[in-house]
Amino acid sequence: MRASAFPLRRGLVHAVLLAYAALCLGPVLLVVVNSFKSRAAIFGAPLSLPGAATFDLGGYRTVLGQGAFLGYFANSLAVTVGSIAAVLLFGAMAAFALSEYRFRLNGALGLFIALGIMVPIRLGTVAILDEMVAAHLVGTLLALGLIYTAQGLPVAVFILSEFMAGVSKDLKDAGRIDGLSEYAIFFRLVLPLVRPALATVAVFTMIPIWNDLWFPLIVAPGDATRTVTLGAQSFIGQFVTNWGAVLAALTLAMVPVLALYLAFSRQLIRGITAGAVK
Repeated sequence: MRASAFPLRRGLVHAVLLAYAALCLGPVLLVVVNSFKSRAAIFGAPLSLPGAATFDLGGYRTVLGQGAFLGYFANSLAVTVGSIAAVLLFGAMAAFALSEYRFRLNGALGLFIALGIMVPIRLGTVAILDEMVAAHLVGTLLALGLIYTAQGLPVAVFILSEFMAGVSKDLKDAGRIDGLSEYAIFFRLVLPLVRPALATVAVFTMIPIWNDLWFPLIVAPGDATRTVTLGAQSFIGQFVTNWGAVLAALTLAMVPVLALYLAFSRQLIRGITAGAVK
């Protein structure tokens, strides 16, 4: 192949990536921009930037002035942080056991856990709801935490087991010779070496949890346990919808996801690039 073809191919690849980035970021920017505009400007010129005549913070005043929405935000934060912590802890422990110890049905157990990635958890909504009713957990944040932990564990185990299998066996054996327990080897030697994978799992786990509307609507629809995505629906009425408040609520809901990505972006990129060659 001629050398002149490589710049052309690279240019086409960059053009496709830029088009895909624009396709993904376009709706997000549209929501953010229109959240700072009046209702008339939202429908009259949705693609234009807010100007002196169209700039309006009424949506944010409505959202922040409604004390209940801050409670919805706190509920989402509590459920998301608790679920991520449980997924990272139990997923890392399961991945360590599967990658470190060889026992009967080891591979079958790993395959069974990986099947959770292929089967959408929403297919079991009726069974999950029955279990939550039997356990008297309907209408509690704990119910959401348990569901999201079960949802995130297959991906966590699948990713972390590959990284933990690459940790030097000599390092772990040296720790055992020095008298470290298996828990100490796991927490003090293995986990620090797989931090990029942990960051990757945390980001991949947080996004579907934070954005989920299905299970909060079914399991915890009450006002005391309502999440931020479900709370944004309160501004949508059957006959009248406060679109400024809806867009402002959605914009505020993006902030934690962006903050998490910015905090773990370096670790996330390292985890993704390292996983590409495993």
